[in-house]
Amino acid sequence: MNTKRKIDYSILIPILLFAGISIVTITSALTYLSPSVGNLALKQGLWYTVGAFLVLLLLHFKNDYLYQNAFLFYIVLNVLLLLLLFFGQPINNSKCWFTIPGIGSFQPSEFMKVSLILVLAVMIRDFKEKGENPSLKEEFFFLVKTFLVVLVPSILTFLEPDTGVVILYFVIYFFMLFTSGIRIRWFVMLGIFLLFAIGFVFGTYFFKEDLFIQLFGTNLYYRLDRIFSWHDGSSLQLENALAAIGSAGAFGHGFNHTPIYFPESGTDFIFAVFASNFGLLGSFGLLALIFFFDYRLIRLATKKIQSIHKFVLAGIISMLVFQQIQNIGMTLGLLPITGITLPFISYGGSSLLSYMLIVGIVLNISKEPNRIYS
Repeated sequence: MNTKRKIDYSILIPILLFAGISIVTITSALTYLSPSVGNLALKQGLWYTVGAFLVLLLLHFKNDYLYQNAFLFYIVLNVLLLLLLFFGQPINNSKCWFTIPGIGSFQPSEFMKVSLILVLAVMIRDFKEKGENPSLKEEFFFLVKTFLVVLVPSILTFLEPDTGVVILYFVIYFFMLFTSGIRIRWFVMLGIFLLFAIGFVFGTYFFKEDLFIQLFGTNLYYRLDRIFSWHDGSSLQLENALAAIGSAGAFGHGFNHTPIYFPESGTDFIFAVFASNFGLLGSFGLLALIFFFDYRLIRLATKKIQSIHKFVLAGIISMLVFQQIQNIGMTLGLLPITGITLPFISYGGSSLLSYMLIVGIVLNISKEPNRIYS
């Protein structure tokens, strides 16, 4: 057993490669973006630099500081989500950002994802420490409490509206619960309930539009309509993104040679920019790097570490994998368009800083003295 505290470079090196890929791809995406947005590639580099300092800060304070203050961070972020509804700057009909003069925009929901992981991990750890065989009643009240913790930011984020992030909140929640070891019957019951609920919502959406609007309102109707636009090929983003990818061949059109315009090329559809520039081989290279990074996180979660670290890693892995699959899948027309970005690659100060916060957490876990290295 090696108890020497050291940085896991198999996690750190992929982050450095992601940074280079992100800046290069965003530079190429600038071809069709308005000059008014500024040099997003330079800004992304600056955000990565700020993120590096954030990682160093976390390595100094350790994860215990985050666990001890997890509920405080959660409350502050919920207050910010509430204030967004009144004072947020509307962008594309959504109030998801605070505008900070001279700096840019700040999106609280990006940090809420990390906050939920920390709060849920603390709650699961505390519940598990009460005993190995909790009663059904104890488990039920635990599920109610954790569900309410997720429900509050979900409602506030849904009202912005940002449906994609709400979905991500619940992906994190269900996966963390699944790894917590609670009785499987709760998931069976929940699955049955969700099947009926989703069946009712989609059934009225597809077959009883008037009833759907009466029950859920026009806002949700148009959001679902936007999500399902991928199915009939009516999305300009999807059509042009597929044209750019399909024409790239094995080696791509070359750096900074994106052949066709599509909206959100630097954020939601950045994978299409990369694939059109570097082709099938380049895309396989990026996917291999993403897979390797995820694999190292999974390997870390299987090592001898504190239980709370395992729960945190479960939340982080579920969040990253879901976003990776959803973002790349929607770019290829395999999944609905939800506005979920590609972690570490898409442009965005708030999202990138939240991911760098995750990097700091993971590196702290990898440095634990009682970890078994492989």
